[in-house]
Amino acid sequence: MEFKVEKVTNEIVDFIKDYYDKNNLGGAIIGISGGKDSAVCLALMAKAIGSENIVALWLPANSKETDKFDAIELTKSLNVELREFDLSKYTDDYIKDLKVINKVQDDDLTDVIINIKPRFRMLTLYSYAAMMTKLKKKNYIVVGTSNKSERFVGYFTKGGDGVSDIAPIADLYVDEVIQIGDYLNLPRKVVHKTPDDGLSGISDEERLGFTYEDVKKVSGELVTKVLDNSIDPIIREKIIKKHELNLHKFYTPFYQRNK
Repeated sequence: MEFKVEKVTNEIVDFIKDYYDKNNLGGAIIGISGGKDSAVCLALMAKAIGSENIVALWLPANSKETDKFDAIELTKSLNVELREFDLSKYTDDYIKDLKVINKVQDDDLTDVIINIKPRFRMLTLYSYAAMMTKLKKKNYIVVGTSNKSERFVGYFTKGGDGVSDIAPIADLYVDEVIQIGDYLNLPRKVVHKTPDDGLSGISDEERLGFTYEDVKKVSGELVTKVLDNSIDPIIREKIIKKHELNLHKFYTPFYQRNK
């Protein structure tokens, strides 16, 4: 099915406007990584509520300088204020103490360490939202930047980038996010940058062991109930397993008393 980029872009902008109107909201806080997802979300939010009502945050935690430069170029092109809050010291100290207290080595905490940084970032985003709400006397919320491809396989941090108040691109696959980025004339080097978490040193697809295009195909199979013969059965099984193992990230079970 053809992706109607103009139609979907306008629908997302209308969705944001409607949500802000219904809930008496005034501003937005968004973390900018230098990649396409946060770039497209920022552009959509700016079209919907105005760039003057948005604060973008660059939250490095021993991050790449090139990503910072891309974040600066992006926000300048959209006339959005960019603030920097360096989390390197806080995350480094926390990780150091965590290892000492639990008597573990770096190799034992690889995934733990990677997930600590998104959680520090989300803490900062919500603190800024609360601060701006107080200072500006209008309600600021936190914008989520995860796309449908990442969400399908649970490629986000529970309690970190998986937390937000509004999620403009959560129903868009990676290639669709790219199409919107091009349609909105965002910097090409940002929109077409190889996706990575900025933390592990490898690309998302290398880390996952499959491509986002295959994720889209497998996701589509679950809807149509028709297998795509272009997908390696081993890859299909790997994607489905990843999807099923991470479903817990979307739901919090709670006890309900018998009536």
